[in-house]
Amino acid sequence: MYRGFGYFRAAPAGPGASADRSENALTSGSGITISLDAMGGDHGPEVVVAGAALALQRRPDTRFVLYGEEAAVRPVLARFPELDAASTFHHCEISVRMDDKPSQALRQGRYKSSMWRTIDAVKTGEADVAVSAGNTGALMAMAKFCLRTMANIERPAIAAIWPTLRGDSIVLDVGATIGADAQQLIDFSMMGGAMARALFGLERPTVGLLNIGVEEVKGQDDIREAGRLLKETPLPGIDYRGFVEGDDLGQGTVDVVVTEGFTGNIALKTAEGTARQIAAYLRAAMSRTWLARAGYILAKSAFDRLRDKMDPRKVNGGVFLGLNGIVIKSHGGTDAEGIAAAIDLAHTVARAGLREKIEADLANYHRRISEEAAIVPESSVS
Repeated sequence: MYRGFGYFRAAPAGPGASADRSENALTSGSGITISLDAMGGDHGPEVVVAGAALALQRRPDTRFVLYGEEAAVRPVLARFPELDAASTFHHCEISVRMDDKPSQALRQGRYKSSMWRTIDAVKTGEADVAVSAGNTGALMAMAKFCLRTMANIERPAIAAIWPTLRGDSIVLDVGATIGADAQQLIDFSMMGGAMARALFGLERPTVGLLNIGVEEVKGQDDIREAGRLLKETPLPGIDYRGFVEGDDLGQGTVDVVVTEGFTGNIALKTAEGTARQIAAYLRAAMSRTWLARAGYILAKSAFDRLRDKMDPRKVNGGVFLGLNGIVIKSHGGTDAEGIAAAIDLAHTVARAGLREKIEADLANYHRRISEEAAIVPESSVS
């Protein structure tokens, strides 16, 4: 099952950005209400509630709607009086387990589990965005069943924020669905572009399709067809730059990298494994000799910055796109810092009006396609 989501955080300006593109484009306005599955993840309320308390310290305009088993949640919530005062709690008799199959979770937890009710709070308008660290497959199944996909969207996508050498980029899909046709890749491009504008403040974010080469003749038919359509029918909200390769992910060549879920998930887990490998190499090298240990002490501030950049707790939170509501998936095995990071991301996308931006982009695109299809070519007029 998919794990390890990216998280929006401060980073140097990237391609097409005139300022730090990891700063929220919209920072003023009324408070944000976040529904939170207190039973989600490997550690349940102990970590989820503590993470919410930490997030509240960072963003005091946040209100929470917590769902979970009262006997498990209330004692933990009582340890954080400020969070308790900023929260509404709803008891749920059922919690979705991390090893439940999506179909099983739907049968047993629909309408009454903490996960379902967390999502349903977005549908009813009680919350602006939902956050869960629970079972990914179950969360996606429930989100699709409860919120439904947006008009003209066949499949949702999971978008991750990807740290690069030039700042943060967006990569999607990283595990929602396997395979995608040309139209679905175009839909992902528009949704990713809207997310980049909402989070990074970019007027026309650059978009690339992940492929095995940059030449137009390379790749599978659906990728080539999507590239052709994006090139021939420029979209006002994005700047399509063609195909990008795997090494462009870390370079930050474009603001948004689009692929289907199978490839995106493998790319993400490869990057995670590589980061852990490099960290292990550094630890081994720095402890090998007394001279190396002395060098570490002298360069400690630099190593601290590197550790912060590679900290998995701060790289946490995947955004479900293409639904009639925003859901954030946190890594199930994270700690309170990681939960707080996912909540920070939820606050950011809600404040930026991400869902509304996606809806507007999709409506404009399909209206444009309909208008172009209705034009009769001059050559067909006798």
